[in-house]
Amino acid sequence: MTVFGFHASHEQIHPRALLDAVVHAERAGFDAAMSSDHFSPWSERQGQSGFAWSWLGAALQATNLPFGVVNAPGQRYHPAIIAQAIGTLAAMYPGRFWAALGTGEASNEHITGDGWPRKDVRNARLRECVDVIRALLAGEEVSHDGLVRVDRAKLWTRPEQPPALIGAAVSVATARWCAGWADGLITVNAPTAHLRQMIEAYRGAGGRGPLHLQVHLSWAREQAEAERIAYDQWRGNVFAPPVCWDLDTAEHFDVVSEQVPMERVREVVNVSADLGRHVGWLEEYLDLGFDQVALHHVGQEQRAFIDTFGAEVLPKLRGVG
Repeated sequence: MTVFGFHASHEQIHPRALLDAVVHAERAGFDAAMSSDHFSPWSERQGQSGFAWSWLGAALQATNLPFGVVNAPGQRYHPAIIAQAIGTLAAMYPGRFWAALGTGEASNEHITGDGWPRKDVRNARLRECVDVIRALLAGEEVSHDGLVRVDRAKLWTRPEQPPALIGAAVSVATARWCAGWADGLITVNAPTAHLRQMIEAYRGAGGRGPLHLQVHLSWAREQAEAERIAYDQWRGNVFAPPVCWDLDTAEHFDVVSEQVPMERVREVVNVSADLGRHVGWLEEYLDLGFDQVALHHVGQEQRAFIDTFGAEVLPKLRGVG
């Protein structure tokens, strides 16, 4: 049966309120949770960006939910530090934690002062990071000289069972590439034909493990309010790669998205006051074979969404409503 999760968006919500929200989501019937990991929000209107790894420890302690995080090792984070963070959480909360690894965005990574590499270099760097993280979680002492450098690193606190390292992708080509190293695949909502191609590329290249989907949605009791929320909070997230990868700051995203039409926002966010439409959209994703679906209401207020989807949407998707 598909797992339905709550997405914790650190870019939009203060970490105290986000902790309250994930506790409430568990009580409302959500099965799992996942977390973003940003240094910067996408827009100054979002206005937050708490440190995900501090928050994850609190959230795992405060709930019984399994958690995942989407992380970009290699520039802002050294892979040995990410291996230590993954290993510690997985040792403290066995069987409840996974990490998705991707190549990241300049808006988070430029803070180091290092140049932002080309996509092919970022892919190569990520693959080196994956190998370093896996070796450290396996108990090996690691030295490595390449796009990342490691000197005699060893994890002294490790879980009995290393957690899954999931590949993060938004394109067919990247999904196929992830098949060579990942324990599963995660992507975001898109037209079903594109999602089907991604799944086929990943599985066709030998990709193993679960399929995760993050679904951006906006719901309110009135259609105009659902549209207002989506437009205010998520219109800066409509740009395809490489734009979304390469812009540096929230200010840049706000400038380039100033004239984005609402129709464009609807292409990346499922916007409706009609719960039946949301059920229909989600059923289409389930038919593609996703094992876990994380729901991200793009508004900053989460309680009404959590209560309503927990009571009226999730039961229908589980066949009990």
